[in-house]
Amino acid sequence: MSVCGEAVGAGSLPSELVVHIFSFLAGPDRLRASAACSHWRECLFYPALWPRLRLSLRVSPAERPRLEFLMRKCGWFVRELRVQFAADNYPSGGGGAAAAGEGAAAAGDGEAPPLCPRWLDLLRTYLELVLCVLSSVRNNRNLQKLSLFGDISILQQHGSISNTYLGKVDPDGKKIKQIQQLFEEILGNSRQLKWLSCGFMLQIVTPTSLSSLSNPIANTMEHLSLLDNHIPGNTTLITAVELERFVNLRSLALDFCDFTAEMARVLADSNHVPLHRLSLLVHSVSIMHKSLDSMPEDENWKALTRNSTNLRVYIMAFDVKSDDMLRILKPSIPLERIHFDSYITCVSGAVVDLISRQYDKFLTHFILMNDVIDMSGFPDLSDNRNEDPLVLLAWRCTRLSLLAVHGYTVWAHNLIAIARLRGSDLKVLEVTEESIDFDQGELADQDVDPVHNLIEQVSLGLGRPWHAVMDIELLSVFTEPTRHFYREMQSFSEGI
Repeated sequence: MSVCGEAVGAGSLPSELVVHIFSFLAGPDRLRASAACSHWRECLFYPALWPRLRLSLRVSPAERPRLEFLMRKCGWFVRELRVQFAADNYPSGGGGAAAAGEGAAAAGDGEAPPLCPRWLDLLRTYLELVLCVLSSVRNNRNLQKLSLFGDISILQQHGSISNTYLGKVDPDGKKIKQIQQLFEEILGNSRQLKWLSCGFMLQIVTPTSLSSLSNPIANTMEHLSLLDNHIPGNTTLITAVELERFVNLRSLALDFCDFTAEMARVLADSNHVPLHRLSLLVHSVSIMHKSLDSMPEDENWKALTRNSTNLRVYIMAFDVKSDDMLRILKPSIPLERIHFDSYITCVSGAVVDLISRQYDKFLTHFILMNDVIDMSGFPDLSDNRNEDPLVLLAWRCTRLSLLAVHGYTVWAHNLIAIARLRGSDLKVLEVTEESIDFDQGELADQDVDPVHNLIEQVSLGLGRPWHAVMDIELLSVFTEPTRHFYREMQSFSEGI
């Protein structure tokens, strides 16, 4: 029913009704609906419609106009902001896994490997996009969750970024200082922040950043994640004294070298609420510049688990020597997930065996990735052993639900044994085709196709169809290890 002479149609609906209708639509559908008319477009950015904003940004100049528009509309009221930065592709001029080792070595010698102009353009664009995001939320007092992930590929490939690189794109350091000041402003202006997560963000967090948080906000913070192995020297982003303010922290993610015995004692104190999730990044670059001497000993882990009986730990190890891992893996760690990613060193069978013996009651996820270029073949964890360590892992760890392997020899008969041991409880079994090898006896049998027999037997063991991973580039845990770890860490921490 309408009044004579008035316009009739969707464009005449009251704003409140349009907003109510939009609330039932998914984000992409809202955007399409907003193209109907200018009135609907105005209703699109009503604050109640966008409590959460999750962006995955290509580090490209083309993103900036769209990002500026979106952040100008939503930045001042959004309650949950998650932003991921990533390069479109990996331009030549120092890329690849081999370059990672060379880059790390060069960083240790104080020399920066040469970069192609495209890399410098990526860095410059990256800084501009970060400035755009932070400047738009600097005065947002409704912000409850802030998550920033900056995995442009240069951060992975060169191990660390020296001031030489940044000096070429930010000669006076003005942009870096502005980014750090904006980040501190956001923390200082926050009134409801419960979740703060910052991973691989290229010097956005400094050792003084957390001091910007008021005591009331620090006291009510529930999740804190500070993952950055590119800070200079032996600098740490948080100290045990600073951690004492975060009495309600339920999940924490840090560089392992920053997680000291004193921090474990702070978290084990009865004044602190029980910790449920702890994610630790062990990086060869951090170990190179810092020391493992301050890490928690087994008695520290025992005290922590007494106060936090439901604590579960997630460890990501980037190219860490087996001897260091044997020092790190204390018996009392309630280790639920572990992810190895190597490009220079390889994990030993002794490490895998230790994990299966010490964490049989907790371990659910085991990822073993190796990108070492070795023409002699993949390392065999079962060399000089009566039993294969991966089979023992499947036998001992009865809660194992995910196993992924690339770059290590997995014998076909052992893969069949793993499938039979864990059965349908092993929800994910990802092994690349090039990692699988066959005994000479299996290959010599003319009556049986060994590949077909492997697929059939593993499928029977798991109770579902199974195939080896044919294209390693489709396995994100291999191609984007830091992104995979950060994404899994987020869901791990949210799953309290």
